[in-house]
Amino acid sequence: MPTSAKSQDLGALAPSDASVHPEKNRAPRILAADDQPHILEALELLLHPQSYRLESVKSPREVKEALATESYDALLIDLNYTRDTTSGQEGLDLLSEIVALDSNLPVIVMTAWGNVELAVEAMRRGARDFIQKPWENERLLAILRTQIELHRALQRAERLAAENRLLQAQGRPEFIAAAPSMQPVLDSIARVGPSDANILITGEHGSGKEVVAQTLHALSSRAARPLVAVNTGALAEGLFESELFGHVKGAFTDARTDRIGRFELADGGTIFLDEIGNVPIRQQAKLLRVLESGEIERLGSSRPRKIDVRLISATNTDLQAACSSGQFREDLLFRLNTVEIHVPPLRERREDIPTLAIHFLRRYASRYRREIDGFDTSALQIMAQYSWPGNVRELEHTLERAVLMCRGREIQPADLGLNMQRPQAQNLEELSLEAVETVLIRKALQRFHGNISQAAEALGLSRGALYRRMEKYGL
Repeated sequence: MPTSAKSQDLGALAPSDASVHPEKNRAPRILAADDQPHILEALELLLHPQSYRLESVKSPREVKEALATESYDALLIDLNYTRDTTSGQEGLDLLSEIVALDSNLPVIVMTAWGNVELAVEAMRRGARDFIQKPWENERLLAILRTQIELHRALQRAERLAAENRLLQAQGRPEFIAAAPSMQPVLDSIARVGPSDANILITGEHGSGKEVVAQTLHALSSRAARPLVAVNTGALAEGLFESELFGHVKGAFTDARTDRIGRFELADGGTIFLDEIGNVPIRQQAKLLRVLESGEIERLGSSRPRKIDVRLISATNTDLQAACSSGQFREDLLFRLNTVEIHVPPLRERREDIPTLAIHFLRRYASRYRREIDGFDTSALQIMAQYSWPGNVRELEHTLERAVLMCRGREIQPADLGLNMQRPQAQNLEELSLEAVETVLIRKALQRFHGNISQAAEALGLSRGALYRRMEKYGL
């Protein structure tokens, strides 16, 4: 029987999801080991209608022979194979050998009803879960689904890590996106990246808009020139012109020397204006004039300077609604969004969570010189179930904390510090100051639909102070 297919062609940027991940369209392969024919027959009757491919063996020797030549998504193994034997030692020894061969392969042990001690020992040796005979069909199917999904996610993570190392070696930013919901993003990047078109990237806070901008720049003919990123929402209104367009000596009280602006710094390259939806209405007209004329004037100067800049902007606000309410210029919006790319929130691309988690784990384990091999299965499950209101940025902050808190070789659920219950349901007396601030900031952002200026005013903060807190808490 042929082994499972493996992706060999990495492609230029974003091959189709089906071609890169053939296992998504492949029926899961299960290897079951039990010396009792009626057990194997019952498994076949249960799993075949569920589109599982079941292969059956009757001894530990046959299990090892099968693993030497074939690839499987999960194993179901009994713990006793010799007649009248109940110690489970044969199965435990086999389990240890399987884990030593491939620690990522999910092994589910089958035990006699009530034999809890053996099940605990099997879990200690690396089994992912256990079922008791006679089993409940729904429980067995649920365990298989969960473990196979986790196993395939880890396989994708390892493959994408290799792909990203290659992409990074070629000078491109790391861009992790295997979820089906990310395919339109990848398609758009591949099509418009090499062009000079203005791009508007939309999506929630922390969803990865800046990484999309970096990838677009890396794919363009301007890649050898600078990418200048500006958080326009964090700029004080009085400094907007000076920061973006520069100033000459004497333009205002503290202008002691000439200063070059961000647009000039990006000349020949790309400028990325983040949080474009929070630019004050009075400054929008000045930005529009630059985009229409291709010229800037330093503050305090009347001499125009020609610039050649590609504009990529990003926002988490609904600019169409802002235009309707008079908070954003419609003619500026037309200039910004020659092409619009929407980045889905992390809760809509959960398939990427294990891959991103491994990516951040490796980054921070290296940074803090911690020897951490991976994740406990339950930690992966918690991350897969969490809502991630702060998106990828919150996941990154969570993994940095987990690396610092981890006491062993694997990240445990407690290391993540994720409260699966919404903090709003708790009493304020039970929360830390940071947790209270996080709750209040989230509520303000929700109330004003992501408008930073309005949320900051309601909280009694400056926009810059609110941005700093949002970065701190991964919002």
